[in-house]
Amino acid sequence: MVWLYTALIIIILLILLTIFSKLTICLNYFHHNDNDDLKIEFRIWFGLIKYKVNIPLIKIDDNSPSIVVKGNTQMGDSNEYTSQTKVEQITEDYIMTKLTNAKELMQHVFHMNVIVRKFLKKTIIKHFEWHSLVGVGDAAHTGIITGALWTIKGSIVGMLSNFLRMKEMPILSVTPHFQLAIIQTRITCIFQFRIGYAILAGLKLIKFWKGGRPNLKMNTAYSKEKTKTV
Repeated sequence: MVWLYTALIIIILLILLTIFSKLTICLNYFHHNDNDDLKIEFRIWFGLIKYKVNIPLIKIDDNSPSIVVKGNTQMGDSNEYTSQTKVEQITEDYIMTKLTNAKELMQHVFHMNVIVRKFLKKTIIKHFEWHSLVGVGDAAHTGIITGALWTIKGSIVGMLSNFLRMKEMPILSVTPHFQLAIIQTRITCIFQFRIGYAILAGLKLIKFWKGGRPNLKMNTAYSKEKTKTV
């Protein structure tokens, strides 16, 4: 009987520890002309548990109007776990299917926007850095694009600060290159929230669910044959 109570106490403590633990998400994106690299890392308990997603290839498919995305996932450190590679083809039908499913889910939840906004207000942006190098080979046009980029970045940062909590001032830069045609940008973002807040938001979605099972569509336009050849 003592072992039963001990196990029950340990389970309760683990549940409480998980609820009050913070999930840290590190996002790194780098774009240089036609090359893209996206890395996303999820960490809890000071990095004791890690889950990594790496997308080293994002390119336009030569045979169809679609985007081919190649990525791999990894649990823990590279010397402990093997990574899994996956190739997907994102077409217009794929995007429309995702948007339709998202709209279908929103129609089944009362006050969905309120629930999402309250959860985002609990999310903290610990670090945000965005550097860009741009040039089109013409000084006048490069200057216009540089000013437009500053406007876009300011608008995006303002939107983020409106929905999420920023712990520090974002670091932004736009460097013009007047001689070469070049587009290069790097985004580094670290944001964090307690797992309990995500669980609470999920429970609210269940509580305010209306109607029956949503009619979610499957993506029938996905072509395995094409993605295997990338």
